[in-house]
Amino acid sequence: MTDTPAPSYSGPRRILSGIQASGALHLGNYLGALKRFTQLQDAGAPCFLFVADLHAITVWQEPEKLAAQTREIAAAYLASGLDPARSVIFPQSAVRAHSELAWIFNCVARLGWLDRMTQFKEKSGKHKERSSVGLYTYPVLQAADILVYKATEVPTGEDQKQHLELTRDIAAKFNNDFGAPGFFPLPEPLTQGPAPRVMSLRDGAAKMSKSDPSDQSRINLTDDADTIAAKVRKARTDPDALPETWDELEGRAEAKNLVTIYAALSDQSRDQVLAEFAGQGFGAFKPRLAELAVASMAPVTAEMRRLMADRAEIDRVLRDGAERASAVADPVVDEVKRIVGFWR
Repeated sequence: MTDTPAPSYSGPRRILSGIQASGALHLGNYLGALKRFTQLQDAGAPCFLFVADLHAITVWQEPEKLAAQTREIAAAYLASGLDPARSVIFPQSAVRAHSELAWIFNCVARLGWLDRMTQFKEKSGKHKERSSVGLYTYPVLQAADILVYKATEVPTGEDQKQHLELTRDIAAKFNNDFGAPGFFPLPEPLTQGPAPRVMSLRDGAAKMSKSDPSDQSRINLTDDADTIAAKVRKARTDPDALPETWDELEGRAEAKNLVTIYAALSDQSRDQVLAEFAGQGFGAFKPRLAELAVASMAPVTAEMRRLMADRAEIDRVLRDGAERASAVADPVVDEVKRIVGFWR
C-alpha cells in the first residue's frame, strides 16, 4: 500500500510584490521591479502590488514623511505603466488581513528558521540587540503578504530568495499541521528580467540603494534629464575597451553594471550590447547610455511629478486598491481562523 500524495493547490494564478515606503526610488527599482511588473500586467497576469509601509517601520521612519513616501511609490507604479484597472495597487497597512495572518504565521514558523535569515544579520550588524523585533520577524509578515492572497508567483531578487523559501516552509507546515492539504500554495519565484540587480554607479560591487549617502551612486526616478546624463558621465568605469563577450568582462564590475543597465533599458541581451560596442571605450559608450537613460526615464519622471502634484488622484487609486485587496484577503483570513479553531 502506497501513501496518496497530498493534493496540491489548485486555485487561480496570482502574482504579488511590493516596494518599501522608505526613501526615493531609483533606476534599480525601475529596472528590477517596476518595469517587470508592467510587463507581467501587460501579459495578462493578475498582479497585486503594494506599498510596504508596515515593512518600512522595522527601522525608524519619520511619521510625517511616511505617507508622502507611500504616495510617491504609488506614483512610481502608475508612471511606470501600471494600470489600476488591471492591477491591484494598495498600501499594505490599509489591509488588516496582512497583520492578522502574520500573527498566526508567527505561531507556525520556527525560531530556528528565522535564525537562519541572513538579511537580518546583515541589517542588524554587530548590535542586533538594538534592532526592532519587527526587523527580526518581518520575513513572517512577508509570508503573510504573499499567502493572504494565495499568490502563486513572486518576482524575487537574489536577496529575497531565502525569504520566499521561508514562505514555502510556512505554507507547507500550516497545510500539514492543520490537515488542510493544498490550502495555501507553495509560491514560485519569478526572475525579474534582464537587470534583477543593478549596482551602484560609484561601486560595482555594491547594490544601487536609496540609503547610500552618495546621490551620485544612483539615478533617482525624480532626477531631471541633465542630472541623469551627468550621473552616467561620472559613473565609475575602467580604461579598457569593451570586449565581444560577457565572459570577457569577468573582474570588471563597473563595466558589467553599465552594460547590464544598457541592455535592460534597450530590451536587448548583454551579448547584443557587447556586439554593438565591442572594441570601443567608455568615452563612446557613456554618451549613448546617457541618451538612452534620459529617453527611457524622462517620461516616467514627468508622469511621476504630475501624479505627485495630484494627491487626490493617488489617494483614490490607493483607497480603491485597498478595498479590492481586502475583498480577496479577508475571506482567506476568515477561513484560516476556522481551520485554526478560533471562536466564530
